[in-house]
Amino acid sequence: MAIPLNIDWQQILLHVFNFVILAGGLYFLLYSPVKKFMAKRDEQYRKMDSDANEKLASASALEQQAKERLDHVEDEIMEKRVKAEAELDKYSAAQMQEANAKAEKIIADAKKTAAEERQTILNGADREILNITKTLAAKMMHANTDAAYEQFLDIAERDAQNDK
Repeated sequence: MAIPLNIDWQQILLHVFNFVILAGGLYFLLYSPVKKFMAKRDEQYRKMDSDANEKLASASALEQQAKERLDHVEDEIMEKRVKAEAELDKYSAAQMQEANAKAEKIIADAKKTAAEERQTILNGADREILNITKTLAAKMMHANTDAAYEQFLDIAERDAQNDK
């Protein structure tokens, strides 16, 4: 049989069969493991991506919670500052009242002491005036009595001389 162009169909079929065996072998030996490796790698990268997204979402949630806490802490700080200022005002008012009470007590004690000293001085002055008055009256009486007695004696002597 004459084959046009000198083509041997048997050789072509053998080559095709060889190619199919080669392609199947390469598929099972190279393509399938590479495909599995690529699928694992793809799965690993997808897992890493999803873990990263989860971590990013978790970090975003934590950041949001931290911001809320920070806002809450700032509010708490303001509340505590207001309470502290109120306590400080209350304490300073109490201290001022206590200081005013002490000052009033000191002034009252000073007035009382001054009044007592004044009374003591007045009593002392009254006693001194009384003693001076007594001494003066005694001297006046003694001076008048001596002068009157001498005058009496002089009159009596004159009368006695006149009678003689």
